[in-house]
Amino acid sequence: MRIAIAGGTGLMGGLVVHEARARGHETVVLSRSRGVDLTTGSNVDGAIVGTDAVIDATNLSTLDADESRRFFAGVTRTLLAAEERAGVEHHIALSIVGVDRAPFDYYAGKRAQEVMIEAGPVPWTILRATQFHEFAGQVFATAKAGPVHIAPKMRTQPIAAREVATRLVDLAESRARDGHVEIAGPREESLVDMIRRWARATGHRGWIPAVSLLGGAGKAQRDGTLLAGEGAEIGFETFDAWLTRTTG
Repeated sequence: MRIAIAGGTGLMGGLVVHEARARGHETVVLSRSRGVDLTTGSNVDGAIVGTDAVIDATNLSTLDADESRRFFAGVTRTLLAAEERAGVEHHIALSIVGVDRAPFDYYAGKRAQEVMIEAGPVPWTILRATQFHEFAGQVFATAKAGPVHIAPKMRTQPIAAREVATRLVDLAESRARDGHVEIAGPREESLVDMIRRWARATGHRGWIPAVSLLGGAGKAQRDGTLLAGEGAEIGFETFDAWLTRTTG
């Protein structure tokens, strides 16, 4: 089948492209580097002609709710309109466990994305995943107070990104559910502990204080709102195993 991957040059999108090609599917990468601009709609129609399914793995690095809403709503609007014109039979989007319960900051955009898909014209499936194991390194790199790296307090049930990519391709190969699927890692972890362990494994020896983030998003991270519920699919690779595999 022919699968278009929006955001196919990012962490998740790249894994999805690799998995889909390994299964013998024809892939189309929707990204600016490939001449397709999902924020303006430039070249989107031509890129998805003949596509059976579209997987949206786009992402934006922001904590601003308005910026997040503008980006995800804009990309989703562009994709759904082009898919309707092209007769695409399945729109699959990657979202986050708990965004419907904590639509704050970055999560506000992901929830806006979900709402548009749910009300849109294209048959759909939304995969809600918990944070990736890779999240620890990403937060370490960006969360700083001057020269000091900080670790936000968060209860999480992290999963390997490659397992999420595999599930996204599974869903693309299946009929649209017009519903949500949840996937999470095999056990709950502390993000503070994950960040500190990732830092040590990669050579950092400095102090990494734990901090409580303010606002609704910070509270949701601490109180378990973003943990998977009953019925979620459970992945296999633990953070321990992932850390050993990726840092040696």
